[in-house]
Amino acid sequence: MTADGVSFADEHLLRELTPQVLGAVIRRFGDFGAAEDAVQEALLAASQQWPKTGKPDNPRGWLIHVAARRMTDHLRSERSRRLREAAATDSAVAHVAPDVSLPSLAFLATGQAATNHHAEQDDTLILLFMCCHPSLTSSSAIALTLRAVGGLTTAEIAKAFLVPESTMAQRISRAKQTIRTSDVPFDMPAPGDQAERLAVVLHVLYLIFNEGYTSSFGARLQRTELSSEAIRLTRALHELCPNEPEVAGLLALMVLTDARKAARTGADGDLIPLDKQDRTLWDRHAIDEGVALISATLSKGAVGPYQLQAAIAAVHDEARAAEDTDWSQILALYGLLKRMSDNPMVALNHAIAVGMVHGPRAGLDLLQELGRDDRLAGHYRIDAVRAHLLERAGEREAAIECYRVAAERTTNIPERDYLLAQAARLARRV
Repeated sequence: MTADGVSFADEHLLRELTPQVLGAVIRRFGDFGAAEDAVQEALLAASQQWPKTGKPDNPRGWLIHVAARRMTDHLRSERSRRLREAAATDSAVAHVAPDVSLPSLAFLATGQAATNHHAEQDDTLILLFMCCHPSLTSSSAIALTLRAVGGLTTAEIAKAFLVPESTMAQRISRAKQTIRTSDVPFDMPAPGDQAERLAVVLHVLYLIFNEGYTSSFGARLQRTELSSEAIRLTRALHELCPNEPEVAGLLALMVLTDARKAARTGADGDLIPLDKQDRTLWDRHAIDEGVALISATLSKGAVGPYQLQAAIAAVHDEARAAEDTDWSQILALYGLLKRMSDNPMVALNHAIAVGMVHGPRAGLDLLQELGRDDRLAGHYRIDAVRAHLLERAGEREAAIECYRVAAERTTNIPERDYLLAQAARLARRV
């Protein structure tokens, strides 16, 4: 059971139903912001009532019913407010904006969606596109996606990103206001806009997963609640877009990477690098799933960045021991990815692969060039990679200094402790 008494199965069900319920309410009332608030109130009501009364026979209908009642109360309150304001300014009641449309008693009694045509429609994909609107910043899109589509509360999202709940509430509120003023219709983007919007959706899901897999801040290396939610949402997207190669590529990348999570930390939460991990702890079922997914996708011909990253993850996962890793294949894949992407992190990983195949000095030469990229200036990872390659090149004192610099620059405590431990280990050998 969770802290509020809702079982884990029911909690998962509530999050799965969130976009379906929200879509039904938005279709009926047309107000994304108010509908999202109403659905959150319905989810809260379910978490409080279901442990006492039992789960209803039609959980989706129950949630739609409660959310619609909340929306009706909101609309009636707004109508009354406008009437009072009109009266206060001596305006004629006849000049008040037309009465808002309230749901029929039949709609409220049955708890069904607004129209029969959309009663059982799954609006997850539409909501993902709406929450990832290009007018939103990445941080706002992530927050809104997690709340509206993922079903996380504002408090849960704030905790995951280590900001006060009030700050996250303001961020989400601004995002909803942006969508409201942009007049985004509740429908799929026009065919000409779908490719660009899909790229934004995938990028947001990718960022959510990365933040969960290696947290930017705090005492935990991983925030599995975020990485798991990113995988769930990407699975939903893949089910709705089965013929999109990059959707399949992103899902494969997430599954293959997440398969290693049990081996990434020790008993005390300390970081264990890839080459030191106990690979018997890796999830072989997930690896098989990811390999099958990326193999099927690559055979279709249209190869994108997420597919290449998934292929690299598959090469790592298929190596039964670190020394069995096919670094030549990884280098070739990073070479393709580098030509396709201007991402400095891709260039950094390419330098690592070069160092593993052609020797540490070749990798260090590439780092010298990367060090002039302003996007990597001051980032701890370039110092951490430089330290690793310097150690392999036998330059221990220089490696110690780079490990220490990297430790000072990271804000993730397990990563910091690992880097300091590496510096201390080398110092004992100098």
